[in-house]
Amino acid sequence: MSSLAESEKLALLRIARRSFTAAVERRPSMEEAPDETAADIRSLSQPGGAFVTIFRKGRLRGCIGRLASQSGLTDLVTHCARAVASDDPRFPRVEPEELPLVEIELSVLSEPADISPEEIEPGKHGLLVTRGSHRGVLLPQVAVQFHWNGMRFLEATCEKAGLARDAWKSPETRVQAFTAEVFSEMESKA
Repeated sequence: MSSLAESEKLALLRIARRSFTAAVERRPSMEEAPDETAADIRSLSQPGGAFVTIFRKGRLRGCIGRLASQSGLTDLVTHCARAVASDDPRFPRVEPEELPLVEIELSVLSEPADISPEEIEPGKHGLLVTRGSHRGVLLPQVAVQFHWNGMRFLEATCEKAGLARDAWKSPETRVQAFTAEVFSEMESKA
């Protein structure tokens, strides 16, 4: 996907917030909002990949996404924002009293493509490691957060897939990279 306009980013953040809030409050569906313009929504109707990450007081509170979807970006963000409220197995369900403490970050992804280990650029590339039924994904911002070089990032992605750190060396293991356009409510308030 090409770079998003500021109005598109804001539209996606509003959609994510409404969907997330509805899920936390256990309401069945997102309410339509009058502030979304048809142009904002129409331009985001193409299929793509996205992750919705939530933070509470700066600490990870959940992350749900898909690398690719046949759904339009707005539908995918709606789905993932609802799911992150309760479906990340690493965290308990988000409770209504947490809503004012949670910030939402969106990562809109490019298509994954095969990459060799020496081409990996931490902070630029996210990684997908696949072997058989094992699959691990780490977003580009993870390498920056932990100050990892390309090799350590690749090893961590192998571990996330439930594989040995050096599983990338096996011809049965596929290593792919993607880029992400990352933006958050914190930035939009600044």
